[in-house]
Amino acid sequence: MKIVIIAGSNRKEATSTILAKALQAQMNRGSVETELFNLYETPLPFYSPDEIFNRHEGVRELQRLVMEADGIILTTPEYHGGMSGVLKNALDHLGQMHFSGKPVLSVSSAGGAVGVSSLQQMQATVRNLHGINSPEWISIGGSQRDLYESESAEGTIVLDYRAKEALSIFMELVKKISNKEEVESV
Repeated sequence: MKIVIIAGSNRKEATSTILAKALQAQMNRGSVETELFNLYETPLPFYSPDEIFNRHEGVRELQRLVMEADGIILTTPEYHGGMSGVLKNALDHLGQMHFSGKPVLSVSSAGGAVGVSSLQQMQATVRNLHGINSPEWISIGGSQRDLYESESAEGTIVLDYRAKEALSIFMELVKKISNKEEVESV
């Protein structure tokens, strides 16, 4: 089973990217093959329907990873009630052939209590790409952000109970849809 995580921030130490790495670590403990595509480390050109981007190495790599994935996790900071511009731009470089029939887990990190608006926006985009939204999502905010940031500084990143539950439900959906052999509980 292959899962690709798109870390949708252009900030080096973004809490949403720390959360993406914690999700990856949790899945790796369950022997799930994961790839993290970090948009801070691999910035993509601005999408334009007038341009052909198949020569851009980062775009080609993102398209290959998502095409090969059985499931996709999107992480973003919430900016002004929406997903980050770099995540939306990355999704614009992808199409229905990349997402069709694949489960997608939406994850956000908000300055306030929760990032529901960005999660709803991501889920609407996933529907338009013909992906299958996981019935659960993950949103951290307020003091939860502080916890992830302090754990990252210490080198230990552990998902909280709610995030583990949402990830487990997502992985069960991926397993059912992809008909892959059962993996250890994540």
